[in-house]
Amino acid sequence: MDNKDRKDYWIHCPICKAKTRTKVQQDTVLLNFPLYCPRCKKTIRIGVINLKLVVNDEAED
Repeated sequence: MDNKDRKDYWIHCPICKAKTRTKVQQDTVLLNFPLYCPRCKKTIRIGVINLKLVVNDEAED
């Protein structure tokens, strides 16, 4: 697969549904990733495998 064939996807905040500053690709794997949302100002631990987002715990502020 060439770099031009790869597509980037924005991660959206699971609380307020706003677009965050983090992008993932189809082969990206994130475990216990601290996702910060600039809109609601919260940090949420998430996991991403095969473009499926899973919330690991609630907001930490």
